[in-house]
Amino acid sequence: MPIVIPKDIPAFSVLKKENIFVMPKKRAESQDIRPIEIAIVNLMPTKIETETQLLRLLANTPLQVNLTLIKTATYKSTNVSGGHMERFYKTFDEVRGTRFDGMIITGAPVETMDFTDVAYWKELEEIFDYADSMVTSTIYICWGAQAAMYHYYGIGKIPLEKKLFGIFKNRATSAFEPLLKGLNDRFSIPHSRHTRIDEDAVRANKKLRVIAEGDDCGLSIVKSKDDRKFFFFGHSEYDRETLKLEYMRDKEKGLRIDPPANYFIDGDVNRINMSWNSTGNLLFYNWLNHYVYQVTPYNLED
Repeated sequence: MPIVIPKDIPAFSVLKKENIFVMPKKRAESQDIRPIEIAIVNLMPTKIETETQLLRLLANTPLQVNLTLIKTATYKSTNVSGGHMERFYKTFDEVRGTRFDGMIITGAPVETMDFTDVAYWKELEEIFDYADSMVTSTIYICWGAQAAMYHYYGIGKIPLEKKLFGIFKNRATSAFEPLLKGLNDRFSIPHSRHTRIDEDAVRANKKLRVIAEGDDCGLSIVKSKDDRKFFFFGHSEYDRETLKLEYMRDKEKGLRIDPPANYFIDGDVNRINMSWNSTGNLLFYNWLNHYVYQVTPYNLED
């Protein structure tokens, strides 16, 4: 089944060329089916790229998915045209009375700042509280996961000596976890961050369960025991060349940056080992199926 998005959003033509089933709203309105309502709070500076990455994964299910893109009102992105944001995004105030089956809150390039120093922190806290009461299940990604941990549980982040950057092996730590259904015993997840969550505090919290971790990257996936919050500290949504582009960008800025671990084949920046593609697809497929579709009420107002 398709993901329903406007025909003129940039992701539409990209995904259609990849033979991913996307459907314009006009056609979707003629179908007698209750689609899944998903909201994405996109905090990344690369708005269009992030949209496309997440839509690609959300389209990989038998479900019809309606999408709402949300922007912050207290901070305006300077990396994408105002026309794009005006055309495809809504502010939180415009949707705060709407219930959603699922929500995704992305990372943001502010991880070295104190949470409360982030320009849109108060607005984001409102969104966190909203998600807790108005959304069936939510995924928080990278800095978004750290911020949500701090907001909900008072768990802080810790600076790393150097950037955790590359593709890292993980293992399941919770038997028969539906989110990990179909994954191998060892699976790869990209990470790109300068901080880590306080892992001891996470493990000590009785409301949380660690479900995936790696020797080199630490915690990768944690969930709340009520199955309504999922914290992805890595970037399983990343495209093949996302880490390469980050690496080249930092090199051009003259920043000290090691090549992403386990990513370039034989050190060749033109040969990439995309070892996380199936992991990303299964994580989002399983989330939509087991933690959204199977448990959300048919009437969202219920």
